[in-house]
Amino acid sequence: MNKLIMTFQDRFEEWVQSLIEHLQISLLSLLLAIIIAIPLAIVICHQKRISEVVLQISGIFQTIPSLALLGLFIPFMGIGTVPAVLALVIYALFPILQNTITGLTTIDPSLTEAGLAFGMSKWERLKKFELALAMPVIISGIRTAAVLIIGTATLAALIGAGGIGSFILLGIDRNNSSLILIGAISSALLAILFNLLIKFLEKASLKKIMSAFLVMLIGLTASYLPNIIKASQAKEEVVIAGKLGPEPEILINMYKELIEKDSNLSVTIKPNFGKTSFLYEALKKGDIDIYPEFTGTVTSSLLKNPPKLSNDPQKVYQAARAGILKQDKLILLKPMNYQNTYAVAIRKKLAKEHQIQSIADLKQLESSAKAGFTLEFNDRKDGNKGLQKLYGLNLQVSTMEPALRYQAIQKGNIDITDAYLTDPEIKQYHLVTLKDTKQLFPPYQGAPLMREALLKKHPELRKILNKLAGKITENQMREMNYQVKVKGRSARAVAQDYLKKAKLLK
Repeated sequence: MNKLIMTFQDRFEEWVQSLIEHLQISLLSLLLAIIIAIPLAIVICHQKRISEVVLQISGIFQTIPSLALLGLFIPFMGIGTVPAVLALVIYALFPILQNTITGLTTIDPSLTEAGLAFGMSKWERLKKFELALAMPVIISGIRTAAVLIIGTATLAALIGAGGIGSFILLGIDRNNSSLILIGAISSALLAILFNLLIKFLEKASLKKIMSAFLVMLIGLTASYLPNIIKASQAKEEVVIAGKLGPEPEILINMYKELIEKDSNLSVTIKPNFGKTSFLYEALKKGDIDIYPEFTGTVTSSLLKNPPKLSNDPQKVYQAARAGILKQDKLILLKPMNYQNTYAVAIRKKLAKEHQIQSIADLKQLESSAKAGFTLEFNDRKDGNKGLQKLYGLNLQVSTMEPALRYQAIQKGNIDITDAYLTDPEIKQYHLVTLKDTKQLFPPYQGAPLMREALLKKHPELRKILNKLAGKITENQMREMNYQVKVKGRSARAVAQDYLKKAKLLK
């Protein structure tokens, strides 16, 4: 409990900012869902066949995993608030539609007949008594939608939209239960608060309900004003994002320090962004300007026509640089020194017991040992597919998120996992990385990947970021990762320390 309180105090400012972002996303999504669903339900409620089709379609949308929706939207809409809000609106439509249709179609028929007898039109009946009678049921649907939105909005952090989910993602990555609890408890309390406030409106008059939603709209608009004013006054900004994990966060902080020191540009960083595909699509779309990528990832995953695998770092870099420029008009600057290539790791005790030193030696454990691989590694030719083809290994594999595989191997749930050579968990959990005798894994050197248009506009960025070219050894990177992930130091402080030692920053 003390650790939870201390973590909350240390990150209070971040929490307030995340809470505001979460409220903005949730309120905007809820209001848009209400504006779409209620008028649509009013129009179709007495047309049984059409209303059934619409409800079935909106119900089907709810079965699509939210992460899949976000992945589908990024190539067309980029990252940030827009795809996140659209996904949340899609999820919120069904309960509001269903309850509005139910509320309007279950009104006592005698009241409708009385309205007709008085010569009321459809819209007059709706205005005079139908909406008022159906409102408790409609509000109940809005309550359900609000709780659904607030819970699902935690995934918005994966695509740079912010919110409380950033605490949960960071907690999972850093194996920090306090961060996970802060995010989970905040989200749950927010959902409960919304639920109670909206429940209060079930017995309120139509006028009070309209006033409440008007106040929500005004409050939402006002919350965006500081950002609008700040954006209008700010100097030109470069957005640098990083994948989930301490290493990308350290690197993007280095980029920020160097750029702001040697140029007039302002830099915004977006750490713990998530998957490679999210960042890659966001970069092509122009929602971000730079992110650290690896030469082997470019040649193996990003190029539509990948070159032949090579174990020469310079050849891999040249192929990656030329290929990504031709394909997407993206520039891959000079790489750093260290290799963060894939490795297969096992528990030291297991390696000693069975005298396992190389990947080929795993053949003896093929039927008994359990492997836990990331989704990306499991599907790559220089990953599990390569283990099957080159080494003839058909392991019992469970796929999981990167941070979870180390927790799983620590607890003994799995025996084998994929790793990166600079992962601090290798040291933390006493793992052994096996020799890749058949050279399955190509070189993976980190380098800034950026839009060609940005470099043409600001050619000074090449010289600034190339100051890191050929620097940082594997031991240095592993130790920096260890300081952030295990010791709990901030990525910014660790990045600054390295730059000062390398005499790149005063």
